[in-house]
Amino acid sequence: MENLSNKKKETVLQIINTTAGSLIYAIGLNMLITPLGLYNGGFMGIAQLIRTFLVMGLNIPVPAGLDLAGFLYFILNVPLFYLGYRVMGRAFTLKSLFGVGVISLCLVLVRVPQTPIIEDYLTSCIIGGIVAGCGSGIILRARSTAGGPDIIGVCCAKKYPNLSVGKVNLLINFIVYAICLFLYNIEIVVYSLIYATVFSLTVDKLHIQNINTSVMIFTKKTGISDAIMTQTGRGVTNWDGEGAYTHKTSYILFVMISKYEVNQIKHIVHSIDPNAFMIFTEGCSVDGNFEKRL
Repeated sequence: MENLSNKKKETVLQIINTTAGSLIYAIGLNMLITPLGLYNGGFMGIAQLIRTFLVMGLNIPVPAGLDLAGFLYFILNVPLFYLGYRVMGRAFTLKSLFGVGVISLCLVLVRVPQTPIIEDYLTSCIIGGIVAGCGSGIILRARSTAGGPDIIGVCCAKKYPNLSVGKVNLLINFIVYAICLFLYNIEIVVYSLIYATVFSLTVDKLHIQNINTSVMIFTKKTGISDAIMTQTGRGVTNWDGEGAYTHKTSYILFVMISKYEVNQIKHIVHSIDPNAFMIFTEGCSVDGNFEKRL
């Protein structure tokens, strides 16, 4: 019953974080980037290009402040839900569907200012990239995605552990902007690339599932290894040790996790041995059979 209650709390927290992250992302893009005529990368950039063609090329009337990119973005993501289902499973796909739906809605609801809030292009690119990147990073920490390159990036990172969502985002962005280079002046493309770079770096800082963490646990009680393997599915290596001062037997445990799982490991260990000593080392390079969980 307790585990069921914890899962419900985690689900509610994930929904709240996904919604908050989507709103933050929409604010960063619609209020700081779009008013300057700059373009996002990935599928959002494609949606913006299609919107520009529909509005400017075909003269489709659109209410002031409303951006069609939100609607188009959702439509472009539909084929990726199948990819996410095949690689990451049903739960990830449902969360992605919810995330893309919420972010598309936020992009429609957050109005685009008629005049830029920040007129300096460089300043707007940096602040907009940080704000939108924080929003996307919060969505990924909730184990959902903002769609487009995020879904592709998560699936690639699952197959190729050395890849990160931010790196895949950056790669796709360069391809999109290379196309934009033939359509717009180079200044717009350069500033858009600055925004995309800041955005991707911010995403990787917040997307802690990308950060490998090794854990060494020193304890005098048994049962911790079994609890970790049962509750997390991670493998554990055990050593028998001896305290140099007390000469009493102690147990040394080693486990490799993502930074996202640090609090769960602490809870498991402290529930069995409140006096256990733990060492966490972030940013470890891993080679071998390590499951990347995103």
